[in-house]
Amino acid sequence: MPLIDQYLRQLNDQNGSDLHVTAREPARMRVHGSMVVIAPQVLEPAVTQRLFEEIMPEPNIREFHESNDTDFAYELPGLARFRVNVFRDIRGVGGVVRIIPMTILSADQLGLPAPVRRFCELPNGLVLVTGPTGSGKSTTLAALIDLVNNSRDDHVITIEDPIEFVHVSKRCLINQREVHSHTGSFARALRAALREDPDVVLVGEMRDLETTRIAIETAETGHLVFGTLHTRTAPSTIDRLIGQFPASEQEQIRVMAATSIRGVVAQTLLKRKPRGRIAAYEVMVVTPAIQNTIREGKIFQIPSIMQISAKYGMVCLNDSLLKLVLAGTVDPAEAMARSDDPADLQRKIQVATGIGGESDSGTVVVSGIDPAAGESAGLPGYEFNAQHVMDAEAALKRKAAEARERRHAERAARYQQEKEEREKKQLEQQQQTPDDDARKGFFQRFKK
Repeated sequence: MPLIDQYLRQLNDQNGSDLHVTAREPARMRVHGSMVVIAPQVLEPAVTQRLFEEIMPEPNIREFHESNDTDFAYELPGLARFRVNVFRDIRGVGGVVRIIPMTILSADQLGLPAPVRRFCELPNGLVLVTGPTGSGKSTTLAALIDLVNNSRDDHVITIEDPIEFVHVSKRCLINQREVHSHTGSFARALRAALREDPDVVLVGEMRDLETTRIAIETAETGHLVFGTLHTRTAPSTIDRLIGQFPASEQEQIRVMAATSIRGVVAQTLLKRKPRGRIAAYEVMVVTPAIQNTIREGKIFQIPSIMQISAKYGMVCLNDSLLKLVLAGTVDPAEAMARSDDPADLQRKIQVATGIGGESDSGTVVVSGIDPAAGESAGLPGYEFNAQHVMDAEAALKRKAAEARERRHAERAARYQQEKEEREKKQLEQQQQTPDDDARKGFFQRFKK
């Protein structure tokens, strides 16, 4: 049995997400977002090198010796699959191993918003799932492909590096290809996919200009394409997509992107109280207004459009974070640390804290909501409770209605006060004495 298997089993047993191995350091793992030491003993460079060489495929051994880093997948039958990155640093050979559950969680188990699920019904177009490294993009994409697999009669091709979740064909025929094992590159596999009669194509990572270009062209030719980028928000995703092209091509790419992109899901993972992690989503649905801003290069207008387009299913990141805070699921400080506009989120939290109160630790507490409800559906630290969100939405609506009533009352009071002041001034003018009138007449005759 490979030496690393004991660490991987411990990672699985303790619901960890990543195993970190570094030469001359004790082994660590990430549990619910925090780094934890597995065992106190320090691993010598020879030991760390052996840990990974025992499970490294021959092509990856050659790649590692040439470039000092490599990626591959590893599986413990009946337990889990793992995504492995091995590297060499100042201490020696190290690596990070991400656990991939054998069971693919459904969209219901992940609590994916309805607008995100509707992307799976599109006949064509480009849908981008974005977020920082470790934000759960692969899990979300696996759930979306699983939803397609259960609801459509299509041909699905996935291109990944490495293959993470293994899909079993249900209503769809699914072919999964791994870069370096089954094809030379993302771009090569994507170009070949056009001759393989696909309906849906998943591109694990749009990491270079050629892959991005072919992905857009594939979406334009009548295929539904899912892809990923390492961007934090929907507007920055559009900027990143267009900005990687040369300036001479950007105008044409803006036109192509405006017609081919159907939506962007930007997500981030937060530490959940009392344990685990939970996702917050920003959802942009491409409407005619969004298309015009992309086509005209006015990306800065997208956040404003999203704020007034909730009826189309759009959700801003701060609104998603606010719901989690009001539900008592996430600490306000954690939410603001994940926000791209903490000042705006803080203002929204301050406006909304009248709904409930604050705990001794300063955490927002919403009356009638149990922060401990909603246990994990199976993926370590990746949870979402729909009831919390519905309760928070109802509370927000009540708070908004109360705020509107207060504003109306304040405006009515100001109007009444101004009216009384005008009437008082008119009355004073009417009650002026005859002497005052005489003096006014004298000065008027004097001016003449």
